[in-house]
Amino acid sequence: MTFVARTWNRLTIPGRVLLGLLLLGGLLTVGLALLIIFSEPILELLGANLPLVRFVAAATAVLLMTIPTAFLIIYMEMKIIALMNLRVGPDRVGPFGSLLSVVHGLKVLMKEDFTPTGADASVFTLAPVVTYLASVMTLLVIPFAPGLFGQDMNIALLYFFAISGLGVVGLLMGGWSSFNKYSLLGGLRSAAQVISYEVPLVLSVVGLLILAGTMSLNQLVLNQAGWFTDWYIWQQPLGFLIFFIAATAEANRTPFDLTEADSEIVAGFATEYSGMRFGFFFFAEYVNVFIVSALTVTLFFGGWNAPFPFPDIGLALDPGSLGIALLILVAVVPLVGILILALPFYLLRSSMPFWQALIIGFVLFNVVAVAAVLGWAFVSLEWVAGLLWFMLKTYSFVFIFVWMRGTLPRVRIDQLMGFAWKWLLPASLLNLFVTAAAVIVVRELRG
Repeated sequence: MTFVARTWNRLTIPGRVLLGLLLLGGLLTVGLALLIIFSEPILELLGANLPLVRFVAAATAVLLMTIPTAFLIIYMEMKIIALMNLRVGPDRVGPFGSLLSVVHGLKVLMKEDFTPTGADASVFTLAPVVTYLASVMTLLVIPFAPGLFGQDMNIALLYFFAISGLGVVGLLMGGWSSFNKYSLLGGLRSAAQVISYEVPLVLSVVGLLILAGTMSLNQLVLNQAGWFTDWYIWQQPLGFLIFFIAATAEANRTPFDLTEADSEIVAGFATEYSGMRFGFFFFAEYVNVFIVSALTVTLFFGGWNAPFPFPDIGLALDPGSLGIALLILVAVVPLVGILILALPFYLLRSSMPFWQALIIGFVLFNVVAVAAVLGWAFVSLEWVAGLLWFMLKTYSFVFIFVWMRGTLPRVRIDQLMGFAWKWLLPASLLNLFVTAAAVIVVRELRG
């Protein structure tokens, strides 16, 4: 209780308000869930408005997943770059330091939320919200697994580019309203960077759209089902290279992080920000890393599809079919499993008390049980297997982004702009014309 009181006293007023809202939201969610479960009229009302219910559920899921995603990528960045530098990295808070990014989030909550004198307070406050929501809203069209997406639209890719382009509006708002020359330079740089790289970014996927004939991200993934040779990366290698470089610039990641170049303009658009408003900007940046990686996987690497079709090994099991046997398994198997796993430690080490052996057995049993449940779900539920493949591919690209940050130097602003207009734009147009010509030639040969 002392720790809780000390933490509460150190929170700023906005931090206390936000934490209170989170707790209130959690209690309301639990209460609403219980009310829905035990109230038949409410179930009938929800059943009659399923599209609205699905929208609310999708929006809630997308908002809730952004925070742990940002925390995980922050931890990956700290740990991977430390190992690249032959350092240990985070190793104190949580297992292998895995909770340090959570501590960083709490630290941001506790810091003073300051508005500089001369700043436009309303625009200054709204800027990080605009940037963060522009990132979050793009997640609505990302297909994570079969049937697991916020909304499947025929123009999903167009929606993605339109909404993601709004993020720069927040950066411009923050840079202009801060009443600081470095902030203004950062905001103007972000506008110039986005205008330059948005053109090759969009053109790089037009060739892919010519091949696929649709802008639905869900349909694009379905088109790549089967072997990994069906992925669009093999049909659009130049398009993928242009897309990846331009997407790195769009996400303001190294070596294209000129909008916050600390060696030149302090922190760019974020120079005057502190507290949770500062946190929103950088949460948006890390969520953008995940989003860019997810879109790359969706467009070029088969989305949730496995690299090759798995044979049906017939191990799918419906737990509901076990009846009373399921209750026996749930009640008996954990006790027996914990004892079996604890006995070797107790018998082989005479100095170990039995309760310590039981704790070790309990931990080991939970690891085995979680692995068994995941294995069953992977075999029995298509969406679980798809989600695991999607996350594995996506976090492989997240690793590449972190690797680039720890390896590559930052380019100059003139090099950044020149590369977009002199190299990426002509290459994206070349890829478009070659793809269109190839499609016409193939149709003529088939006809």
